[in-house]
Amino acid sequence: QVQLVESGGGLVQPGGSLRLSCTASGGIFRIWTMGWYRQAPGKQRELVASISSSGMTTNYADSVKDRFTIARDNAKNTVFLQMNSLKPEDTAVYYCNHMPPTPNYWGQGTQVTVSS
Repeated sequence: QVQLVESGGGLVQPGGSLRLSCTASGGIFRIWTMGWYRQAPGKQRELVASISSSGMTTNYADSVKDRFTIARDNAKNTVFLQMNSLKPEDTAVYYCNHMPPTPNYWGQGTQVTVSS
C-alpha cells in the first residue's frame, strides 16, 4: 500500500524560504511522475509543480515560477519542494501525489503559513 508523508512546513515571514519533503513508501517511486499540490482555505486544490520520473523534466504553475524548485531523490523515495521568496498568498496546506493525482494517495499534507 502506497503512503505519502509530507513534512517541512511551518510559519515563515514574507520573503522567507522553506523546503518541503515528501517520502513515499510502497509502490515503485522511481517510475512515478510526482507533483506538489496546495489547497488554501476556501479554494480548490491546485497543482504547484511536477517532476518526471527521472527528474529531467519539471513544470511549474505561473504563480510560483522562478520562486519554487521541485527535485527528487529516487534512492530515498523522496520529492522536495524548495520555496523561496514566499508570499502571503502561498499560505496553504501542501500535498504531494502522483501527477495526475491518485485519489487514495492523499496524505495529511503540511501547513505553510506566510505571515509577518
